[in-house]
Amino acid sequence: MSNELASAVRVKLWGVRGSIPVPGPATVRYGGNTSCVEVRADGEIIVLDAGTGIRLLGIALEQEFGSRPINLTVLITHAHWDHIQGFPFFLPSYNDKNKVRIFGYDGADTGLRGILKGQMATPFFPVKLYDLPGKVDIKKLDTMEFDIGKVRVHAKPMNHPGMCVGYRLFTSSGSVAYLPDTEPYDAFKLHSAKSHLLSPEQTRKRAEKERAGLVEFLHETDVLLLDTQYTDEEYQEHVGWGHGSLSTAVRLALDAQVRKLLLFHHDPNHSDATIDAMVENAKRIVAKSGQPLEVEAAREGAEFSLN
Repeated sequence: MSNELASAVRVKLWGVRGSIPVPGPATVRYGGNTSCVEVRADGEIIVLDAGTGIRLLGIALEQEFGSRPINLTVLITHAHWDHIQGFPFFLPSYNDKNKVRIFGYDGADTGLRGILKGQMATPFFPVKLYDLPGKVDIKKLDTMEFDIGKVRVHAKPMNHPGMCVGYRLFTSSGSVAYLPDTEPYDAFKLHSAKSHLLSPEQTRKRAEKERAGLVEFLHETDVLLLDTQYTDEEYQEHVGWGHGSLSTAVRLALDAQVRKLLLFHHDPNHSDATIDAMVENAKRIVAKSGQPLEVEAAREGAEFSLN
């Protein structure tokens, strides 16, 4: 592994869209591929989710490494289609020189291994998961804190249908938090098991407690990639869908004293112009707060370093 890989902490966005890939002229600036983020930190290559953006990442890695082996870890937040659909097209898994570790949590019904195997089963895909030449190792996580080399990883369940987590990576140069799918607790809509059995007052108290825990989880994060799928107006028509809204995302970042917020998981119906307007609205909210917070929209192909 090169000295550059071992010393630098770099983040690159390969897919920033939610729900379904949307290539075309209306999304050319921010991109149409679904969720995939590459983090290179302390000698590790860590890939956050395996949406359609992972195909481009795989091509780039093979071009970069050539005959050298690629060793990387993929962290899956959850197994909804837009977060795993790119893995069958991930080029490093087709080369026996490479080792690909996939970490994630099992849901209530089907385990992660079975889901990844199922999407590549006949008649859905011509190559079965276990026929891939690469060394693919799928590991079920059973703890919310673990290490990938020198990178410490904290996970936390998110407010989203099914088993879904967010990750925070602690590196030698700062931390990156990745919460692509989570609904704000502000609307008192909970997706946790048995939440439907709670009274309105119990629901309110639980939501307030969960939001406080999320603020603590994100406290002083250097870079936060956060679900901001909806405008505030759109969210009123989508309460309970499991996704975030603009003002609640900004308020969460402000309350957690985050340094930089990246609006993430763009709605497939949002054009570049719509996302531009959301960024401007977010900046107005920050300006009114008087607190320091950098805000921009996640853009496919964007790359930045922690310092």
